This record gives sequence, structure tokens and C-alpha cells, in this order.
Amino acid sequence: MSSPLGDQESEAVKLTKDKNGVDLITLQNPRGFSAKVSLHGGQVISWKNDRGEELLFRSSKANSKPPAPVRAGIPICFPQFGNRGSLEQHGFARNRIWEIDRNPPPLHRKDCDGKAFIDLLLKPSEEDMKIWPHSFEFRLRVLLTPDGALKLISRVRNIGCKAFSFSIAYHTYFSVSDISEVRVEGLETLDYLDNLHHKKRFTEQGDALTFENEVDRIYIGSPHMIGVFDHEKKRTFFIRKEGLPDAVVWNPWEKRAKAIVDMGDDEYRQTICVDGAAVEKPITLKPGEEWTGRLELSAL
Repeated sequence: MSSPLGDQESEAVKLTKDKNGVDLITLQNPRGFSAKVSLHGGQVISWKNDRGEELLFRSSKANSKPPAPVRAGIPICFPQFGNRGSLEQHGFARNRIWEIDRNPPPLHRKDCDGKAFIDLLLKPSEEDMKIWPHSFEFRLRVLLTPDGALKLISRVRNIGCKAFSFSIAYHTYFSVSDISEVRVEGLETLDYLDNLHHKKRFTEQGDALTFENEVDRIYIGSPHMIGVFDHEKKRTFFIRKEGLPDAVVWNPWEKRAKAIVDMGDDEYRQTICVDGAAVEKPITLKPGEEWTGRLELSAL
């Protein structure tokens, strides 16, 4: 039987199944970096460096059975972020089974760096059309570059006959030593919407963002690059983004973490979410229009 990956299956791209029978794609580059992408949610669930160290957080209590979302890696929030609309929390894309896209339209040369990549596709089901009546194609390329960076290139096209608007976030759970040892740079002086204060607008006062309690913010008009520094591990994550003007920063802290059923009570200490996002001003596509967003993560 031929592989669903066709000629693409190789040392760089391998297809297996998880314990629920969902296809899982493993990407590996020549330097030994790897990433795992599940068709459940089109979600990156693992990214390891050349020493085999996991760079993304996965909750010990994470669901893995569709259609429940998986608290791990990089869930894609689409076509709605949070509760900013009539859909379920963070929209439906993270709960759906995506398909492998065998014949994607050509991408820019800079999005074709190496052989370790997979193209995925999400189209709305009849059930999706009942709750969000818009025809779209969401194409996602997940690419592991030769130097170990992780790239996610999203293309959302309106294939219907009326305009629609959407918001999107790559809800990235970075793995950190201890949240109290982490600082985020690149958000200084920015305005943010604070979800803990009814989405009220504030201005960031600090030189860097550090963590002593729950944080749930949307930074507006954030720069193309943000740094997440983990002092104890002496590791820095760099987030580079295009087409994603906002940055979401989230950590539930102790009290809220205890109320999250698919997260261990103390696991809030081991992660910080910093998302490339387009939330404050939703993206509007007229019929035939396409939006492209790029996220690149690197770890030093």
C-alpha cells in the first residue's frame, strides 16, 4: 500500500499513528532536531533540539482523543480566539481532523527551506458550516529548517461568495524550567488588553515582562520578534512573526491551574504561552482573497 505521504516519506518525513489511530507526522533534520505534527488539530505536539530536549510543554493530563483539544505544543485557535464570538472557546480548528495536502499551491521560496516539512489542509464540514457558515480552505505548512527552527506558514482562502472575518492565534506552550525564572522581551511600552480586567486596555510599564501571578493579555501591534528568556535553563526562544500583529501572553498561575481539568496543579510553573496572533482587529477576506501568516520559533 502506498504511503499517504506519497513520494515525500523519507528520513526527513515519517508517518505513524498515535494511540487513538490518528495520523502523526514526524519531521527530522540532518542535525537531529525533530518535530511531531498531529492531524488532530493540525497541531505541533513536539519540538526537540539536537540533544533530544523537548522545547514545547505537554500537560501530564492532556486529552488526546478527538474531538477534545490537546493541551500541548501549538494549538491553532481559528476562526475565533478565546470567547470573542459565538463559537466554542478558541474556535473549532484545533478540534478537527485535518488532512495531508498532497498538492498545495506553490509557496514563497523562503518557505521551502529543507526537506523536513508537511502540508496540511482543513476545510469546513457540514457541521462547521452550520455554526460558522463560511467556505474556506486553511492550508498549513509545518517546516523544520536545517538549523532546527520551526516554521508554521498558514494560508486562509475565502472560497465562498461572501466576505468573512476571523481571528487566529498559534497558542504556543513553551517548556520552561520555572515560570518565576522567565522573562519576555519585546513588549515594552505596548498597549495590551487584559482579559483578567474585562479586556480593559493598559500600557506595559516594565522593561521586560516577568511573572508573579496569573497573566492573560493581548499585546497590540507587537514587533516582529519577541524573546522568551529562561534563566535557569540558559535558553532563549525567539518568536518571529509576519501577518500576526498581536501577541498573546498567558499563564494561569496556581489558583486557576487547579481549576483546569487537563492540567496538573503545579504544571503552570513549567510553561509560558506566547502566541503570534491576529485578534484585536479580525482579518476580513472578500471572496477569492487569501491571507498568509508566518510564525518562526528558534531556541538558543
